Amino acid sequence: MEQRLNYAKAAPGGVKAMLDLEKYLNGSGLEHGLLHLIKMRASQINGCAYCLDMHSKDARAGGETEQRLYGLSAWEEAPYYTPRERAALAWTEAVTRVADSHVPDAIYEAVKPHFTEKELVDLTFAIMAINAWNRLAIAFRAPAGSYQVPKAKATSAAE
Repeated sequence: MEQRLNYAKAAPGGVKAMLDLEKYLNGSGLEHGLLHLIKMRASQINGCAYCLDMHSKDARAGGETEQRLYGLSAWEEAPYYTPRERAALAWTEAVTRVADSHVPDAIYEAVKPHFTEKELVDLTFAIMAINAWNRLAIAFRAPAGSYQVPKAKATSAAE
C-alpha cells in the first residue's frame, strides 16, 4: 500500500499537539505497560497496521511478553491480564466503539473501582489519542513495518 501523503509534514502543528498529548500521558502516572496494551487493543479494533507495528515493538522494548501481546485480541478469555488491565481493555473497547454502544453504564461501573477519577480521564485521553493516530495512519496509508524503537526507549526499557 502506498502512502497518500505525509501528514506530519503537511500539518506539523497538529502533529505537535498530538505529541504534546502523548508527553502528558507518559507523565500522567498511568503505567506505560497499560498504555501499550490499550494502544494495541484500539489499533486491533481499528485495523491500523502501522500502529500495531509501532506499539508491539514499543511494548516488547518495555518488557511486555509475546504471550500477552498475542493474546490481546482474546483478553477476556486469557488468564494473564490483571483486573486493572481487564477494566482498561473493556473501557478501551467501549470508547473506541462509541458509536455502537455509547459506553454502557455497566462498563463504567466496572472500570471505576480500578482507577481514580483522574486516571480514568487520563485513560480516556489515551484512548482518544490512539484512535486519532489510527485514523491519521489509516487515512493517509502510513507504511507499516518501518518503525524502529528509539534508542532512548530501548535503553530505558533495558535499565
